[in-house]
Amino acid sequence: MEIPVHIYFIAISLVVSVVYNIQHRADALYLRIFPFYLCVTLTIESISNYMWLHNMNNITLYNYFGLFSFSFYFLMLHNIIKSQNARRVVKVVGFIYPVLFLANILFFQTFGFASITYSLGCLLVAAICIYYFYELFQLPNSVDLTREPAFWLCAGLLFFYCCTFPYFGLANLMNDFPKIVIENILVLLNLMNVLLYSLFTIAFLCRIRIRKFMS
Repeated sequence: MEIPVHIYFIAISLVVSVVYNIQHRADALYLRIFPFYLCVTLTIESISNYMWLHNMNNITLYNYFGLFSFSFYFLMLHNIIKSQNARRVVKVVGFIYPVLFLANILFFQTFGFASITYSLGCLLVAAICIYYFYELFQLPNSVDLTREPAFWLCAGLLFFYCCTFPYFGLANLMNDFPKIVIENILVLLNLMNVLLYSLFTIAFLCRIRIRKFMS
């Protein structure tokens, strides 16, 4: 069975996140539950790839996975953001967005990809990540960003959703595109996924303690 490259990167990120949590049992909540998210992601991506290879429609699966992913990201970003006012806003978004997403796929975009609410999710996640970077610039003391998991996670999300926003917004129109264009877009999407999960992996690697043995 042909397996897309980005699925391997999800698996690597999952393994690294588990190792990280073994070494950091009392760390931030979003880091402790991140392996669960990656495990679900790996499972869904594998099932979706199997369905695609066997000419089965996997759009409904991706719609509900999109709802799960954005809900998790809102929870994660709520834990990362420091400002109490901003955290309240993210909390409200985290409650309202799933309702809008479900209403969309149940009553409006009942067939095909839920491009409207997915695109909205892209913009919301990107906006919150930008606010996180704004908070970083406001800190009175310098921070070693290379050792800060939240930096790598937000950098990955911001880059991924800014770059793929046009694709997700036009996903339902892709059937009218020439085949060569669709293939090139899918290659780019695969590369964006590789970069996203590579940055997720770095987020955990930057804190993992590697024992050094002296001869």
